[in-house]
Amino acid sequence: MISIENLHKKFGRQEVLRGIDLQFRAGGITAVLGPNGSGKTTLIKSVLGMVLPDRGKVCFDGQDTHRQYAYRDRIAYLPQIARFPENLRVGELLSMIKDLRRRPANDGPLIELFGLQPYLEQRLGALSGGTRQKVNLVQAFLYDCPVLILDEPTAGLDPVALLRLKDLLRKERERGKTILITTHIMSLVEDMADEVVFLLDGRIHFQGSLRSLKERYREDDLERAIARILLGESYVFSANGHARKEVRLEFGA
Repeated sequence: MISIENLHKKFGRQEVLRGIDLQFRAGGITAVLGPNGSGKTTLIKSVLGMVLPDRGKVCFDGQDTHRQYAYRDRIAYLPQIARFPENLRVGELLSMIKDLRRRPANDGPLIELFGLQPYLEQRLGALSGGTRQKVNLVQAFLYDCPVLILDEPTAGLDPVALLRLKDLLRKERERGKTILITTHIMSLVEDMADEVVFLLDGRIHFQGSLRSLKERYREDDLERAIARILLGESYVFSANGHARKEVRLEFGA
């Protein structure tokens, strides 16, 4: 459904993406992992058309997305940091989104799921970080889109809300949705991901299933396998899925 070919992006002198080749198949959950500054958010924003690449292209259902906008109506997006107008009430924000998009919305069940009914008349600037994230989740799942892109969806969530988010993601996967998630929460990846993409310094150092990641680095634990990527031998993956050993990273004196 989404293909990325030889994607490059610089911000000033900083090269953030360095020749990314990826295929996100229709259906299933892909976890896009990597340390801070690895290029995850830039990659996501390139898919959304919010960042224009210097080279390469992003295709959605086989069509180049460069300076095209209609395809975005088929994507639901949860930003890592939701910057809502702080003077608006929660209910006003949701009504404004529905007025802009004018499609059947799923706000009622989502408000109930995340317990937001008592907060609908509260101003967004007065909410706690966890409650703001629940509002962020409601707006992300508001419409029935075939693609969901969620940037750090668990930030600030309490354990109950996290369990409800996982249940919601499972239901959306069962409906055939294509779901991309960036996260630093490895338990979420273990529970939910069908595939893992690991970015480091703007390059792909792994793409495949959780099982193949653990087997490649000879670890039973996901966190330890990722630590091996960061501290041991790294592999760069091309579009055909072949791995090429590239560097050995060393930290410390």
